[in-house]
Amino acid sequence: MSRELLNTLFVMTPGAYARLDGDTVRVELEGEKLIQVPLIHIGQLVFFGATSLTPQLLMRCAEEGKDVVFLDYAGNFKARVIGPESGNVLLRAAQYKAHCDSQMTLNIARPIVAGKIKNCRNNLLRGLRDSGISAQGKMALDEAVGVLGELLGRTAEVTEINALRGIEGQAAAIYFEVFDHLIKQENRAFRFQNRSRRPPRDRINALISFVYTLLLAECESALASVGLDTQFGFLHVLRPGRPALALDLVEEFRPSVGDRFVLALINRGQIEERHFEERAGGSVLLNEDGRKVVLGAYQKRKQEEVHHSLLKTKVPLGLVPQLQARLLSRYIRGDTDYYIPYTVK
Repeated sequence: MSRELLNTLFVMTPGAYARLDGDTVRVELEGEKLIQVPLIHIGQLVFFGATSLTPQLLMRCAEEGKDVVFLDYAGNFKARVIGPESGNVLLRAAQYKAHCDSQMTLNIARPIVAGKIKNCRNNLLRGLRDSGISAQGKMALDEAVGVLGELLGRTAEVTEINALRGIEGQAAAIYFEVFDHLIKQENRAFRFQNRSRRPPRDRINALISFVYTLLLAECESALASVGLDTQFGFLHVLRPGRPALALDLVEEFRPSVGDRFVLALINRGQIEERHFEERAGGSVLLNEDGRKVVLGAYQKRKQEEVHHSLLKTKVPLGLVPQLQARLLSRYIRGDTDYYIPYTVK
């Protein structure tokens, strides 16, 4: 079994800790076993809040190239532990050289932004085809689809990276202005007004931010596995400790994977009002039960096969970040003439 198709083990019960038991990972709470999984079946371990693991397990994961990621209770990224640097040093040298070339930077950032806008637009087009959308909703969605189409066309014309960033920001604002029309849940607890991040101010934002964090961790892992430097991006500005390249790659997955998954959870009634809690200061977070629902559904979703337009075949969704990281590395090395983002209809 290839590492790309391995599962992620999420440890989220407060006080739980994971340890090695032979060649298995055993998760315990107050001495009682919660789960035991063969280490060979795990590709990544993710720990939430007040959970932990033994040094022996941490070192074994580092030796075998399995990422260990630490998030807080809200799902915000805190740390990632990896083993010795892998990959071809020549690839990273090419990556740093590309970053110093303004045209190469634009050639990488442009398709990423275009792919994100196209995926946002396709999400709205799906909403327009839904017979349950009101006339007012259809009008708002139709107008937004038109504007996103214009912005998508402008990505091919820009000659400067800051102008491209401006287009991406405009597109995101237009998209989220009409996002509420995609929500079929009649419960007023699931209404969306605007995107709020730190902290999320409503249930939809809490869910979106949580899922985006999961996607970012997977993009980081995918890029590191092919030998790219996750801190050295092209679209996102470089900052100490910021995984700029992972933030670049995750952009095309936010609408195509993240938002569609969030909408499915809400519209199918899989996530409910009781799965959230309000904190002092107005923030809203998923509670432990809510995280279990989301992570369980997320693991199943990753196993589903989706069509990859470039490969012209179906692949497990969980494998797509790895495929895109490899496509990006091929362009940076000069093996292909352009980078093609992941898009969905």
